[in-house]
Amino acid sequence: MNPPSLEFIPDNSTDDVVTPSEMDRQTRSHQIFPVMSHADARRMLRFGHVRQFEHGQTLFKAGISSFGLMLVLKGRLLLSRYDGLGNSSTIVELSPGQFSGEVGQLSGRPALGTGTAIGDVEVLVIPSESLRALLVAEAELGERIVRALILRRVALIEVNSGGPVLVGPPGHGRLFHLQSFLSSNAYPHTVLDPAHDAQAAALVERYRPGADDWPLVVCPDGEVWKNPSNREVGRCLGMLPDFDAERVFDVLVVGSGPSGLATSVYAASEGLTVMALDQRCFGGQAAASARIENYLGFPTGITGRALAGRAYVQAQKFGVEVAIPAIAKHLYCDEFPLRLELCDGTTIRARSVVLSCGARYRRPSLANLKSYEGRGVYYWASPIEAKLCKHEEIVLVGGGNSAGQAAVFLSGFAAKVHMVIRGKGLAATMSNYLIERIGATPNIVLHTHTEIVALEGDEDGLKQVRWRNNRSGEEQDADICRVFLFVGADPNTDWLGDCGVGVDDKGFIRTGFDVTAAQCRAKGHAGFFYPDTGPVRAALETSVPGVFAIGDVRAGSTKRVAAAVGEGAAVVAQIHAYLASLPVDMRSEP
Repeated sequence: MNPPSLEFIPDNSTDDVVTPSEMDRQTRSHQIFPVMSHADARRMLRFGHVRQFEHGQTLFKAGISSFGLMLVLKGRLLLSRYDGLGNSSTIVELSPGQFSGEVGQLSGRPALGTGTAIGDVEVLVIPSESLRALLVAEAELGERIVRALILRRVALIEVNSGGPVLVGPPGHGRLFHLQSFLSSNAYPHTVLDPAHDAQAAALVERYRPGADDWPLVVCPDGEVWKNPSNREVGRCLGMLPDFDAERVFDVLVVGSGPSGLATSVYAASEGLTVMALDQRCFGGQAAASARIENYLGFPTGITGRALAGRAYVQAQKFGVEVAIPAIAKHLYCDEFPLRLELCDGTTIRARSVVLSCGARYRRPSLANLKSYEGRGVYYWASPIEAKLCKHEEIVLVGGGNSAGQAAVFLSGFAAKVHMVIRGKGLAATMSNYLIERIGATPNIVLHTHTEIVALEGDEDGLKQVRWRNNRSGEEQDADICRVFLFVGADPNTDWLGDCGVGVDDKGFIRTGFDVTAAQCRAKGHAGFFYPDTGPVRAALETSVPGVFAIGDVRAGSTKRVAAAVGEGAAVVAQIHAYLASLPVDMRSEP
């Protein structure tokens, strides 16, 4: 093979080192499609291999091809969108020194665009695994690459392009749930109304969906699904990897909220092999926070979704394998390696397991509640929900920080926000800065000692809400079509069953000292501990050796993002100690 044509890359040797201040002065376009210098390309060469293509050849296809990064050395590379319906549009033409790819390529997911050679093209192909090695080994160069990959995904989301096409009537509950699932996972997608789009109408005419078949989903490779589950959508988009039943991970993280993502990042960055799972999306409940203003280092605040998104990219950068949506069914604690079974029958094995599975949204005891979920009742306050309630009056139930953040965020869209709480005020459950902001927002009305007692609607969704003042007994009906529920959560531990992980009377998982104390009480000891309670456990270890619990699901944890992240970092040191205590033949290979 001929040597790579580095002479075709502009030799910007004076720009080899780009300082943060210089980067700030660059336009966003230059950050999305930066030009690597001759020196940059030389540093990248050892991580990949050079390939040549003729004019018109396809280098990769949307929804099909998986690759890491392609640096153009010679010729030009046309990047175009393809939506599975046959529509194609140009994104950009890459010149020598520019590269293809976005954040999905960090984990080897299918491309969101198609690449075609213009003229004779020579590219440096860097596979996903090698790309991650490059990002770690070449920190300054890696910073520019990661920034570009992130901004490209953001740009695709902004124009709703590059992912699946969802076809269905507006307001359909299942359509909303799929939109929410994809948006929560930062996956670009397009929504078409068959009543107003000719291609969508033609698709409906061809597949003739029945009442239970909405929405139709067109994957980037052209495959069409009728009312697919989140798991089926995740599989078609490459969000669910192919599990190897023989592989044993050092760490299996169940739940990808702030604590689980922190564990994943710290463990993988220290050389441990990590698999992280989540049943819905990365970020957990924290991702639903409209703005977090008391998290250290963000004086102007940061949205929960942005914080989770950055952590998710970090995890991918260090080689964490993430599976979404993956629903845990049972943990087999009497085996080594430990074995987790998913609801689809898949099994995953690991030397240690971190339970960061958080909590499930609590549902009030209201008739018809489930039938209105996604059709007037919501548990998140993302931009998708915010658009639905523009210029409307809405009801928001809850008095915690998440409820406060949601109320302030939604007040920028809704005509009026009725904030309903059963207590006498917010001081006992909400941070002061949020209480002050709510008090200063004229279209937020606080209803104390109040709860919703009835929901009424029809086949189109929620139409009316009735609430009652528990002091006066007075009830009031309001023609309101949107209700947001932030009434707390219950620990997501039912699936653990009889595996031996101890929980308290509320279902939260005991760890460390609490495990020992509970065992002492069970044996009739009080006030002091006896040696027959078993070995000393690490602070975050459960009653099962090698199984740890962190974050909201742990008994006695502080329900704050910063505390969750701290526990996620702390547990990694305890995992190292546990793995080191195992017999040599049971440890990870060196």
